[in-house]
Amino acid sequence: MAQKDFVLTVEDLTVSFDGFKAVDGLNLYIDQNEVRVVIGPNGAGKTTVLDLISGKTRATSGTIKFKGLELTQMSEHMIVRAGIGRKFQTPSIYENLTTYENLEVSFPRGRSVFGAIAFKCTSEVDERIRQIADEVFLSDMLHQTAELLSHGQKQWLEIGMLLMQDPELMLLDEPVAGMSVSEREKTAELLGRVAKNRSVVVIEHDMEFVKNIAHRVTVLHQGKVLADGSMESVQANPKVIEVYLGH
Repeated sequence: MAQKDFVLTVEDLTVSFDGFKAVDGLNLYIDQNEVRVVIGPNGAGKTTVLDLISGKTRATSGTIKFKGLELTQMSEHMIVRAGIGRKFQTPSIYENLTTYENLEVSFPRGRSVFGAIAFKCTSEVDERIRQIADEVFLSDMLHQTAELLSHGQKQWLEIGMLLMQDPELMLLDEPVAGMSVSEREKTAELLGRVAKNRSVVVIEHDMEFVKNIAHRVTVLHQGKVLADGSMESVQANPKVIEVYLGH
């Protein structure tokens, strides 16, 4: 498959912290409209991989190409502008703003200082906010301040804030942590819809959830890819069972 066909091409990616290789010669190829789930034991390097792709951490060596654009020297905000959105483990939302306002400030035109001053909530923006709120199950919560949302709803709001930016690649770190069973099921359904026109990379521990959403699973161990493939093939892989699933 030609390289240009991949949305994200990560090759020989390595990052060392004081001689410790948190990510070690990693290769990862993400297709368009693919949901890729990255699993592995604690300390496997999963969050570090998202840090590297989003520019939070600089690679020691290797390349990260997003639609052919080399990311390793780009700043975090330039990577966001290029079309990559990231959600961290703890929801980073504006607790004192309403759901509506959280979504509104995430609209791309409001992001530069000049844009923020000149920014008017036009009918186009309003329509987008309502459409996204509906998508993330928060239509009834638009005028509720974010601090009053349940933990699961805060997670959805943050996914909604990313969707407002319409990224082509979404990076989600443990999106269902702390959610109830029904919230997890709804999140799986949401990610299925979200991936119809973008690629999603998810870090997750909940195997039931992984089964529901993953097109492909990558298992990391000590910063390296241990296995890669369908959920079934990964679950049946003796090496994976030994280092991860067996626990």
